[in-house]
Amino acid sequence: MRTMWKGSIQFGLVYIPIKLYTATENKDIRLRMLHKDCMAPINYTRTCSKCGQAIENDAIVKGYEYAPGQFVPISEEELSSLQDETDKHVEIINFVKLSEIDPIYYEKSYFIGPDSGNGLHAFSLLRQAINDSDKIAIANIIIRSKQHLAAIRSFEKGMLLETLYYPDEVRSIKEVPGIGDLTTENEPKEMTIANQLIEQLTTAFKPDRYKDDYRLKMEKLIEDKVAGMPVEKKKGRTAQPNVVDLLSALEASVKETKPKPRRKTATRRKKTV
Repeated sequence: MRTMWKGSIQFGLVYIPIKLYTATENKDIRLRMLHKDCMAPINYTRTCSKCGQAIENDAIVKGYEYAPGQFVPISEEELSSLQDETDKHVEIINFVKLSEIDPIYYEKSYFIGPDSGNGLHAFSLLRQAINDSDKIAIANIIIRSKQHLAAIRSFEKGMLLETLYYPDEVRSIKEVPGIGDLTTENEPKEMTIANQLIEQLTTAFKPDRYKDDYRLKMEKLIEDKVAGMPVEKKKGRTAQPNVVDLLSALEASVKETKPKPRRKTATRRKKTV
């Protein structure tokens, strides 16, 4: 597992050397853009929007568009001057309950690993203290020249750091069209059946139960085409039931998801001699 960040956790006056490792991976299947006649990848070159010339990497600089078509250049040295030694520290600010953070704030997850043998004891101590407190730590961290709010919590035998969006990065739901037109009072009978449907579909969360069906189909399609096998034709969609109103749809859903009773197996009686 490749290290993507190295520094330390500042817990009061204690500094714990750590490394961060990306905890998740994107398994999307990426398709290349090909020339239809040659079946070869299409190359994309960086060109200047003004003079049209192809630009090499050493002629590219960063800049900020402060007005339409007006840019101010910012050098790498100027960006580096904004950082100091403390930028390599994950500074714990305070502790909160996990239930107090809405999932909308979560951005990306990283495994936290100890960086050296000297920090193993302090690492283990912090992990157990966080675990026993039933709380998570809120901290600041700078990753790739961007400051993040982060949550640190115990995870199995280690710790997990999850970057969070700042409040001003989360859009207001009031901006969603139609939200203001929603009713706050729904029909009692519809609510009763809706709650019944939720109850029937409620189960313990087991991650292994879920899979990416589309990706699996894509992998099979690619394997078949590489092997020269004919592509299976798509089956027609099952006709959707013609439900005329919400209440009927809810009632039909409850009936469809209702657990079927198990059949009792008949027990044979032993013959007496």
